[in-house]
Amino acid sequence: MINSQLFKSYIRHRLTAKTRHGIHSPFVYNLVDKVIYDFKPRTDYKQIEQLRKSLLSDEREITITDLGAGSHVNNNKKKLVRQLAKNALKPKKLAQLIYRISNDNKPKNIIELGTCLGLTTAYLAKAMPGANIISIEGCPQTAEIARENLDKLKIGNVRLLTGNFDAIFPGIIDETDSLDFVFVDGNHRKDATLNYFNWCLSKVNSDTVLIFDDIYWSKGMEEAWEEIKANPQVSLTVDLFWIGLVYFRKGHAKEHFRIKF
Repeated sequence: MINSQLFKSYIRHRLTAKTRHGIHSPFVYNLVDKVIYDFKPRTDYKQIEQLRKSLLSDEREITITDLGAGSHVNNNKKKLVRQLAKNALKPKKLAQLIYRISNDNKPKNIIELGTCLGLTTAYLAKAMPGANIISIEGCPQTAEIARENLDKLKIGNVRLLTGNFDAIFPGIIDETDSLDFVFVDGNHRKDATLNYFNWCLSKVNSDTVLIFDDIYWSKGMEEAWEEIKANPQVSLTVDLFWIGLVYFRKGHAKEHFRIKF
């Protein structure tokens, strides 16, 4: 079933978004030219995409614990790993973009909300093998598969935590001196998204990038994205429709960009 809200938002975005041309911000021009539109193949991509292929034929059945509907909701349902790989993993093009953004930003620490089967986690870890990465997954059995996948790729710089974002994320922020890179890819509700954003604000710095997934998934998510853009601490946002990038660059006039991707 087509999400009519999403379709209308996509058409509106395509009609108003820019490519690298007409961008007068040197920072954003460089981001678009050297990072967003860098589609060259890389060895890291090949390794992870080979793993994706194997997951798309994985017949194991696991129990999905879904905490995304709210902190007191726990819906358990059976699903094949291959179904989860097909429907829930970030597409190759988007996962590889997140790799490049991380690689360009050079964060010392990375936090991911929503590990799923660990492929985007793997992209982040391969992009920045020297970074300390924490990834939080709400579903224990999904997290087990993710850990398997990270082990297969010989990734050792990821601390994988299982549980409710609302219970775990504030403590992670408290123990982190400064947030460098946060990817929010779970619990796509307005209130939850704004909570995660607001919790981060006390620890952002001039080089911090926050990435929010599915910013047009629903009316509530669109509203959350607009509130994030309007926050006085935010200096720059880049709207790629599928994800939104948020920056806090000191001395940068407040600007918002819609970029075709």
